Amino acid sequence: MTAAETGTRKANLGEGALGPLLFRYALPGVIAMLASALYNIVDQVFIGNGIGVHGNAATNVAFPLTTLCTAVALLLGNGAAANFNLTMGAGKKQQAAKIAGNAVTLLLLLGIFLCIGVRIFLEPLMHLFGATPDVLDYALTYTGITSFGFPFVILATGGSALIRSDGSPHYSMACMLSGAVINTILDPLLIFQFNMGMAGAALATVLGQAVSGVMALAYLLRFRSVKLQKGDFALSARSCGRIARLGASDFLNQLAMMLVQIVLNNTMTYYGARSLYGKEIPLACAGIISKAGMIFFSIIIGISQGMQPIAGFNYGAKKYRRVMQAYRLGITAASVISVCGFLCFQLFPRQIIALFGSGSDVYFQFAERYFRIYMFATFLNGIQPITSKFFSSIGKAPKGIFLALTRQFLFLLPLILILPLFGGIEGVMFAGPIADTVAALFSLLFIYWEFRRLRLLDQNKPAAGAR
Repeated sequence: MTAAETGTRKANLGEGALGPLLFRYALPGVIAMLASALYNIVDQVFIGNGIGVHGNAATNVAFPLTTLCTAVALLLGNGAAANFNLTMGAGKKQQAAKIAGNAVTLLLLLGIFLCIGVRIFLEPLMHLFGATPDVLDYALTYTGITSFGFPFVILATGGSALIRSDGSPHYSMACMLSGAVINTILDPLLIFQFNMGMAGAALATVLGQAVSGVMALAYLLRFRSVKLQKGDFALSARSCGRIARLGASDFLNQLAMMLVQIVLNNTMTYYGARSLYGKEIPLACAGIISKAGMIFFSIIIGISQGMQPIAGFNYGAKKYRRVMQAYRLGITAASVISVCGFLCFQLFPRQIIALFGSGSDVYFQFAERYFRIYMFATFLNGIQPITSKFFSSIGKAPKGIFLALTRQFLFLLPLILILPLFGGIEGVMFAGPIADTVAALFSLLFIYWEFRRLRLLDQNKPAAGAR
C-alpha cells in the first residue's frame, strides 16, 4: 500500500463518518460469518430432508468440532487483526507486519494439527460428543470427511479477519461467500443425484472450504498496507503472545460454546431417554436450534468485527470520544438485530424447524417449546458479544476474556447441569434465557465503568476528541 493509500485509510478510520464506516466493515464481516454458518445449516437442511432425524442428530454430534475450528480461527485471526489495527493506528508498521506474518503461519500449522488429531481420535470423540448407537455411523462418516477441510476453514475464517483489517473487507466477504455457494450447489447434487448421503454433504463442505481457504491464502501472501517479508512468517514468541492475548476472548467464548454443546448433547440424550421423547428427538432438536441461532449470532459477530478496526485504530490514535461513538453505534445495530431475531424465534418456530425436515407430532411439539423458551432472551444477546469484542479491540484483554466467558461458561453451563435435576429435560430450556440476561447485565456494568474512564482521558486530551 502506498503512503497515500495508508494516509487515506487513516483518514477514513480516524475521521470518516462512523455510520458508513461501520456498514463498510461490518457488512463483509456479517456475510463472511453467515457464509461460514451456512456450511452447517445447508448441510443440515439437506440431510434432514434426505436422511431424517438420525442425520440431523449426527450433524449435531459433529458440531463441536466446527466450533473448535472457529475458536482457533478467531483466536489467531481476530487476535492478529486487533493487534494490527492498534499498531497501525500508533504508526508501528514493522510490528504490524510481524503480527500479520506470524498469524498466517499459525493458521496453517494449527489447521493441519487439528485435522490430524481429529482423525486419530475420531470414534472416541463422537462418543464423547453424545452419539447414540443409531447415530454413530452417520457421525463417523460425516466427520471423517469434513476433518480434511479443517485447515481450509481455519485459514479462511481467520484469514478473513486479517484481510478486513488490511482494508479489503469485500475480498474477505468474497472468500467466505464463494465457498458457501459451492457447498450449497454441491449438497443436493451429491446427496440426492449421486446418492452419496452423509458422505456427499461432507464432501460438498470440504470442497467449498478448500476454495475459500486458497483464496484467503492468496491474499495473505500479498498484504496491501504493509509488505510482508520472509522473516515476518518466522514465529516469534512476542508476536504469538500478542495475538493470543487479544484473540483469547473470542477463542474462550467459542471454546465455552463447544463445551456447552458437548454437555448439552449428553444432557439431552440422558434426560431424553427418561422422557416420552426418547434420545434422538431432543438431540436432533438441540442441533437444529443451535444452527438456527447461528444465523442470528453470525450477524452479531459480524457487527462486532466491523466495529473492531474502528474502535482499535481510534484508541491507538487516542481519539477516545470516537471510540465511544463506535461502541454506541455497534450496540445499537446489534440490538436492532437482536429484537428481530427474538420476534422470528417466538412467532415462527415451527416454520423454521420445518426447513430441516419433517418429523412426528411429538418431535414438533418438543422443538417448538424448546425453541420459544431457550431463545426467549434473544433480544439481549447483542450486548455481551459487542462489549466483549470492544474490550479486546482497545487492548483490554482480561475484561474481554471475562465477558466472553460469562454467558457460556460461567452461567449457561452450570445451569444446563443443575436445572434438569429439578425439571428433567424441560429444565434445560430455561438455562438459555437466564444465562443471556445475567451476561447482558454484567456487560452493561463493565461498559459503564469503561466509559467513565474514557471520558476522563478525552477531557485530559481534548485534541484527541473526534469530530
